[in-house]
Amino acid sequence: MIRIILQSISLWAIPVLLVGIPLVGLIRGIKVYDVFIEGAKEGFQVAVRIIPFLVGILVAIGMFRASGAMDMLTDALRPLLSRTIFPPELFPLAVLRTLSGSGSLALTTDIVKRYGADSMLSRMAATLYGSSETLFYVLAVYFGAVGVKRTRHAIPSALVGDTVAALVAAAVCTWMFR
Repeated sequence: MIRIILQSISLWAIPVLLVGIPLVGLIRGIKVYDVFIEGAKEGFQVAVRIIPFLVGILVAIGMFRASGAMDMLTDALRPLLSRTIFPPELFPLAVLRTLSGSGSLALTTDIVKRYGADSMLSRMAATLYGSSETLFYVLAVYFGAVGVKRTRHAIPSALVGDTVAALVAAAVCTWMFR
C-alpha cells in the first residue's frame, strides 16, 4: 500500500509543481512571467560572480580524482561496508556526489552500464544520485559569492545530511525493490 502511494506521489510531484506554482502566483495577482525574468537577471549576475569559486572547486575535484585517493579509501572501508546494508561499490559515488555533479553522474552511469538498469545496485545509485547535493560545490560557490568566511556548522551539518541521504537511499531501495 505504501509503495503504491509513493509511486503515485513520485509520478505527480513535478507536474503538480510546474502547474501549481504559477497558478498560485496568478491567483495572488503576481505577474509570474515578470518575476521570473527578474529572477533570471539576478541569477545571471550571481553566475558571473561565482566563476572564480567554480574554477577553484573544479581544480580541487580534478586533483582528488586523479590522485587515486578514492580507490585507497574505498579499499580501506570495504570490509566495514560489506557488513552493512550499504554496498561498498556505492561508496565512491557517495563521496563524489558531495564534490561534483557531473563526476557523480558519470559514475552513476557507469554503475548502470556495468550492473544493468534493473539491478539493485543501479537503483540504489540512481536514488543516491537524486537524493543528495554537491555540498562542497554549493558551499564554495554560494558562500564565496556572498562573502561568507566562517562556515562553522554548515559543513558538518551538510556532511551529516549527505550521509543520512546515502544510508536512507540504500535502505529505501532495499525495502522497495527486494
